[in-house]
Amino acid sequence: MKRINLIILFLYLSKLVTAQTSPPADLGTIQQNFKKLNTLGSVLYIAAHPDDENTRLLAYLAQEKHYRTGYLSVTRGDGGQNLIGNEQSELLGLIRTQELLAARRVDGAEQFFTRANDFGFSKGPEETLKIWDREKVLGDMVWVIRKFRPDVMICRFPTTGEGGHGHHTSSAILAQEAFTAAADPSRYPEQLKYVQPWQAKRLLWNTFSFGSINTTAADQFKINVGIYNPVLGKGYGEIAAESRSNHKTQGFGSAKQRGESYEYFKTILGDAPQNDLMDGVTTSWKRVKDGEGIAATLGIITRDFNAESPEKSVPALVQLLGRVEKVSDTYWRKQKVKELSELIAACSGLWFEAYATEPTYALGDKIEIRSQVVNRYSARVKINSVTYQNNVTNLDSKVIPANQVQVFEQTGTADKITQPYWLQVPHPIGSYVIPDDTLAGNPENPDLPKVDFEFIIEGKPVRFERRLLYKYVDPVRGEVYQPLEITPPVTANVENQDCIFNSEQPQVVQVKLKSFTIASGNISIKPIAGWKISPEKIDFSGKTKNDEWTVAFTVVPTDNKPRTNSFQVVVTANGSPFSLALRRIRYDHVPAITLFPPAETKLVNLDLKIAGKKIAYITGAGDLMPEALRQVGYDVHILSESEIMNANLAVYDAIITGVRAYNVNERLAYEQSRLMDYVKNGGNLLVQYNNNAGLVVKQIGPYPFTVVNRRVTDEDAEVTVLDKQNPVLNYPNKITQDDFKGWIQERGLYFVSDIDPHYKAIFQMNDKGEQPNNGSLIVGDYGKGRFVYTSLAFFRELPAGVPGAYRLFVNLLSKPKGQ
Repeated sequence: MKRINLIILFLYLSKLVTAQTSPPADLGTIQQNFKKLNTLGSVLYIAAHPDDENTRLLAYLAQEKHYRTGYLSVTRGDGGQNLIGNEQSELLGLIRTQELLAARRVDGAEQFFTRANDFGFSKGPEETLKIWDREKVLGDMVWVIRKFRPDVMICRFPTTGEGGHGHHTSSAILAQEAFTAAADPSRYPEQLKYVQPWQAKRLLWNTFSFGSINTTAADQFKINVGIYNPVLGKGYGEIAAESRSNHKTQGFGSAKQRGESYEYFKTILGDAPQNDLMDGVTTSWKRVKDGEGIAATLGIITRDFNAESPEKSVPALVQLLGRVEKVSDTYWRKQKVKELSELIAACSGLWFEAYATEPTYALGDKIEIRSQVVNRYSARVKINSVTYQNNVTNLDSKVIPANQVQVFEQTGTADKITQPYWLQVPHPIGSYVIPDDTLAGNPENPDLPKVDFEFIIEGKPVRFERRLLYKYVDPVRGEVYQPLEITPPVTANVENQDCIFNSEQPQVVQVKLKSFTIASGNISIKPIAGWKISPEKIDFSGKTKNDEWTVAFTVVPTDNKPRTNSFQVVVTANGSPFSLALRRIRYDHVPAITLFPPAETKLVNLDLKIAGKKIAYITGAGDLMPEALRQVGYDVHILSESEIMNANLAVYDAIITGVRAYNVNERLAYEQSRLMDYVKNGGNLLVQYNNNAGLVVKQIGPYPFTVVNRRVTDEDAEVTVLDKQNPVLNYPNKITQDDFKGWIQERGLYFVSDIDPHYKAIFQMNDKGEQPNNGSLIVGDYGKGRFVYTSLAFFRELPAGVPGAYRLFVNLLSKPKGQ
């Protein structure tokens, strides 16, 4: 293969957030793909979350060794915190799924998941495996192994707990079990209708040195992954940083590392490697029957490749494709036919894609599809057919004129709502409910709209698949591709996430409707015991695509008994009922995300008294607290820096800092004195939790305390009251043990210690088997005012409508007169 003396701008044009349908075809990619075509080996890396993966090792394996490389993340990272927005839980998991896919587009690996839900921090594998549904999650891992067929499996974490998180340890435990179970035909035999048992050669633990924990050793097998790749113009430490920096919701922008760097490995199961990761594994074409002849031919094609005229390799590559299609090993035949076909397209300069003429279609509507083709090769390329669903457009080997864009139009049907498969039905805390177990592993729906192309190249049929997307031009970003949306005919979004009642007074609940097609019908609410809702239904007619309108229902509790119920909207459109809302998530670093959550909200009737009205909020890493407080009648104002420094803060009954504000808002270092003056002069400052790492001030409160990485993860953990007479437990609401029922995910995180005597610790709590911790809530008088620091997870509890959390948080905002 000719060397070319220019820097090839590689890393995948698709690393841009445009979800392009055609893969990159630059010379660097072509050269890399020649090497990959000549390699028949695979490695599967396994860990618990997005960001757990070793991107430097993945990049090295995929782009230096050219193995088929995958990362199996047991969860989608749903339970973490979001540093760039207010999405939590499943919504955060959707973003992190796309961040992982963006990372893989950079490092060259593939991405897989199980059905396990990241339910938050877990202190041990016993809890994790119980909540996850161990057998089902193990079955998903076995399924991925049997499909992917890794020669080597690698864990990020050990089974002995040095990973520090119950999910981390559990991922290693399950990897060990899956290593053996995947080879056992008696385990998960229902999978054998589709796949065969598979035994990997070895399972390794990729040891690490994190902070004070160093699990590497000089006698461990090691690989230098810090080498430089001249074709890419980068070393793998640089590629790794680009990959890892896609984890923006976690604030994981990374510096590029250059120079020698070793990864260490300890053998857990199977044969230990002595000289090479793939010791004992044939990774050449000798692996398959008649493969040596294929390797010899490929060697000649590679040797004769002309970087200035890649198209000269096309005839030989097409002939080689005919031989690869006859390989008896079905797994490697499928992989190499796909790789070789794309290599032929790249060398011939053949570009093609398919896009819909509109971004959104309602279920059952017709989709207008345009397929574009550019042939830069010769008259030896013809197009035979373009197929969407079962709609085949036969083109009868039409000659494609050289370097002229050809457009082929056809129609299809929007036959399935593009709802993420793991969110189609409600799920328990530990795992998603998957409608078909064969879907496990997929990062996205495998049946998203696609178009099949068949070309005749050098007389041979060559088939390709392209994702059907929507394409538009943004005046700032340029040409942008986004996933096609297939929606219900009409969606219904309840304006309020929760509707909080603290009396028998009626409230108006507004529902925003959006039509995606011509529609008529009605909107109704499923009957709810204990609530009166009127009217019973609201009719609509004559709606057209993109019409939006709002309807209102009056809701009143029939008594003053505390209760929580689901307010479910049913839209009957064109004779069919739907109960789906519309949620769009947009960030520039990932493709557009659309889902259709249930069209519902919570009705919460609680005994809640409020003192004070005007609240100021200083934003942090992103939460939904202001909206939650407005639900119960507070006037919440988001403070700007200018207001903090210059306005009269005394007009506010309380000021709240958002979660992790003292981690992400550097200006608080300059604003802190103003906040302390506000307290000293009679104000009430409530600071929500912060991470112990990266605080922007040395002292958050008027008196010292230390934020530490301690938490109570059991949301039902017993709470002991230490200061029963403290006003925060008595005014304006009397707090009892009932107020700690129904909490979600955790009690709190990043508790405080070394608490100055000027503060009062209000509660004591702990997870099972641990010592009691009094650092969840501290209160201290300062001057004429009050300072409150809380590590309790109010940012989760209030948006979830937890009654007791509302009552306690309102107390923290309410300072009795004269105090």
